[in-house]
Amino acid sequence: MDIKGLDYNTKRETLLLPEYGREIQRMVDYAIGCPTRDERNACANTIVRMMGTKVPNATETNDGVRALWDHLYIMGRGQLDIDWPYDMSEAVKITQKPRPMPIRKNHVKLRHYGHLVEECFDILKTMPNGRERDKLIYLTANQMKRDLAIWGRGTMDDERVADDLARFTDGCVQLDINNMRLERVQETAALMNVNGNRMAKQGKKRKK
Repeated sequence: MDIKGLDYNTKRETLLLPEYGREIQRMVDYAIGCPTRDERNACANTIVRMMGTKVPNATETNDGVRALWDHLYIMGRGQLDIDWPYDMSEAVKITQKPRPMPIRKNHVKLRHYGHLVEECFDILKTMPNGRERDKLIYLTANQMKRDLAIWGRGTMDDERVADDLARFTDGCVQLDINNMRLERVQETAALMNVNGNRMAKQGKKRKK
């Protein structure tokens, strides 16, 4: 329904930074049209103080104040000719969308261990002997044991971890479970975590 005389937001210009409201945007537009630089500078300082009232604690730190000036530059579309207190060359990047993260194309062979553990296998194949390698072996083995507790259908003994670690590193890592004691993993807690997530997902489906 379109009632004559009413001003709808849908018919107005889209706000660049809606969190500051349309009145602040109008102030910025007015400042751009001021004839002298002194008037524009005065307007800009007043606008920044008004913007600070809408952002709690923004004026208490230098970074917060600079962010307000960056936002003023954005709302002015780079057309506000004033004596900027900061370098505004980076301000435009605030509104730019980040690049999408690349999706891994290589398939995970060991789904119960995951991609990170597979990468550890590859690193251990060529890593020279030493304290760092021993530490990585210990961390990898314990992560494998935690993964088995959740996804290994109850088989999470140290012997299987040692066997898998040797097999998936092509025999480069021979874990001596008598000299390297792995962490104890609470299998029941891990299974409860998985079952809890499943129940939560089922609950969401039922609500739909």
